[in-house]
Amino acid sequence: MNFKKFYLFAVLIVAQFSYSQEGLPVYSDYLSDNYYLLHPSMAGAANCAKLRLTARQQWFGQQDAPALQTISMNGAVGERSGAGIIVFNDKNGYHSQTGLKLTYAHHIMFSRDNVDLNQLSFGMSAGFVQSNLDESTFYTNDPTYDPNVFGSIQKASYFNVDIGASYNFLDFYLHFTVKNALASDRKLYSDREPVNLRRAILSAGYTFGDPDAILWEPSVMFQLVTQTQEKTVDLNLKAYKELEFGKLWGGLSYRRSLDGAQYVEGNSVADQKLQYVTPILGVNFKNYMFAYTYSYLLGNVNFDKGGFHQITLGINLFCKPEKYHCNCPAIN
Repeated sequence: MNFKKFYLFAVLIVAQFSYSQEGLPVYSDYLSDNYYLLHPSMAGAANCAKLRLTARQQWFGQQDAPALQTISMNGAVGERSGAGIIVFNDKNGYHSQTGLKLTYAHHIMFSRDNVDLNQLSFGMSAGFVQSNLDESTFYTNDPTYDPNVFGSIQKASYFNVDIGASYNFLDFYLHFTVKNALASDRKLYSDREPVNLRRAILSAGYTFGDPDAILWEPSVMFQLVTQTQEKTVDLNLKAYKELEFGKLWGGLSYRRSLDGAQYVEGNSVADQKLQYVTPILGVNFKNYMFAYTYSYLLGNVNFDKGGFHQITLGINLFCKPEKYHCNCPAIN
């Protein structure tokens, strides 16, 4: 592996795919009608219960490339409550984790009736995660090997919670969530492993246009990792078109890290920030949903030319007979 590839591998593992070491990774799958994956306050906020399955594979052809599978369901419980469940399996090289999250949300409706959307929501997810570090194939016969190498599969389990709030007003929405709000002492890698896995996520968006033609939905998401002060921004634009058989929609997402890293380029030192674009295409047919996303890494330094593929399958259940009077795809 040349220097450029080694650099990008290290940066991605530390700066981007370290997400996999702190619970459910934050990718672009929330744009596949799945805001509940990020924000517990969205459990039961829509007029249908939502069952979603996702499968993500990165760098086809590379051994032990990151892969993620999730299954989630959320729906209303009574008039003003919601509940949900998320199960995920995440693998990244020698590291893997499985997790379960259970969610409760409460929704406060400020509108005078049940069709004008003006809703404030609060939610909390309690989660259990088991992390594994497979060192069974590490070379330990050399007497100079690292004594911290265990030589087998190390396991560590921890409990944590996500808390958040959402505000949906007609065609506008705002979400704020703190993931891994509690300190978690795992000691999977060393006794000095940081216990602060906290991540703050803020997202907002607005939908406008002609419902009989095309609806447009620009949105933005900001992330902050409190331990390392890493910051990233997503800029998104989606479009929706009603057809005879259902709804066709698509969009484009651009993610950029606000923190860069330096590398040697010939006889000079260059700087590069992690950034990638993600086109997305989806279709709704009756109560079924299918979406495909493809993320492509930008920049001069690339570990692999292949992108990151993800498929989402979904079904909407127990839908209310009357929808809200708004252009609000995540709710209606």
